[in-house]
Amino acid sequence: MISRSLRRPTPRGRCDTQARPDCLSVRGNRSFRAYWAGEATSLAGSSLHAVALPVVAVLQLHATPGQVSLLAAAVMTPAFVLALPAGWVGDRYAKKPLMVGTDLAAAAVVAAVPVCWTVGALAMPVLYIVALLLGALTVLHQAASIAIVPELVNREQLPTANARTVAAFSVADSAGAYGGTLVVALAGAARALWLDCLSYLASAWCASRIRPAVQRPAEARPARMVSGICEGVGYVMRHPLQRPLVLVLTLHAFAEGIVTTYVAYTLLTALDSGATGLGLVMGMSGVGGLAGAIAAPRLVRRFGPGRVLLVGLCGYAVCGIPLLFARPGWMWLAVLATAGAVRMAGAAAAGSTQRSIRQQLCPPHLQSRAQQTSVWLVSGLRPFAALTAGGVAAVFGVWATLLTGTVLYLVPVLLLWFSPVRDLAAMPGAPARPPLSPQLTHLKDDRRVC
Repeated sequence: MISRSLRRPTPRGRCDTQARPDCLSVRGNRSFRAYWAGEATSLAGSSLHAVALPVVAVLQLHATPGQVSLLAAAVMTPAFVLALPAGWVGDRYAKKPLMVGTDLAAAAVVAAVPVCWTVGALAMPVLYIVALLLGALTVLHQAASIAIVPELVNREQLPTANARTVAAFSVADSAGAYGGTLVVALAGAARALWLDCLSYLASAWCASRIRPAVQRPAEARPARMVSGICEGVGYVMRHPLQRPLVLVLTLHAFAEGIVTTYVAYTLLTALDSGATGLGLVMGMSGVGGLAGAIAAPRLVRRFGPGRVLLVGLCGYAVCGIPLLFARPGWMWLAVLATAGAVRMAGAAAAGSTQRSIRQQLCPPHLQSRAQQTSVWLVSGLRPFAALTAGGVAAVFGVWATLLTGTVLYLVPVLLLWFSPVRDLAAMPGAPARPPLSPQLTHLKDDRRVC
């Protein structure tokens, strides 16, 4: 505990990590608390959205498998188009105003669905437009929100900060899924989206309370978009650790995009889960994510980040198998919920670990562009994954689509196994152990002899 007399005064809500290298408590950082509270609130609303939107499309508008595939592609397409320019924007301009502005705009876009439902104008084209706009705003928001974490905490605090962020997100995911299920059942799917709108407003208010401790000089900001984008992409693709990490995430995202296109559709139709069963499965995934995020820092210290990533991806692939053999009934829903919890535990541990590795390796002036290069490759492939899923489903059926995605989960595992990331025994930012003094060295030798 640092005595109060030794603490330097800082503005309210600010943890100045440059002036205060002794500020080692993430919990005591008010700006970081405001950050993860706002992001978690927004994610809780998005989890409610993830429950309500499929119900609106499938059960109320009677969407076909092709329309479900188009809706998924509409959500994901903006990531491919805007990810790289968003990275330049995130490094060129202050991140806090971007977070506030995108949250406010997203609240207005989401509100269009319940408004159209009230006046009787809701149709699948409306959902397509809302999905495109919300996807674009999400890309711009994440370009700032993910890259701002190194501006709020010390470099050595990044693993803990990212783990706590993922843990808070997992809690919000479960709360949003369970709460969304209840609200959908009581008020209807379209009206439930008002809560998603309120979550974006709350997130904007929390983001307005952030006070970044690290301010980059104006000359470190990229001036031209094209050259700035090329600099970020070139850095990622030339780095011996960043490159395999991004490629692993890209291949995993493609497989995930194929599977998730029809997970909700399968639960609602083939397994006859209803909105309640869908919320149960999605909520348990959030519980597993919480457990994995909490355990991630300890696992990394004990086994190394390389092993945590490898085991997490393997577990994710294996736990996708039960969906291929599930049948209607609560017993199978319980199995799917348990498998979802385990797979999200591995995903959360691997996700927070890889994010910390990339942030610790990346120079401050490239944080947003390096992050968005990953987003461009990872999220940019998801529309093609959704369209691929639609094509496979049209020819061979939904079950064959789920099988294809589950098999493809093994490809990034193999790539990680043959990459230098597997050999990482400690985080890049882990402090080196100080050398032993001569007295301690002799003492250690004496103990070894005894």
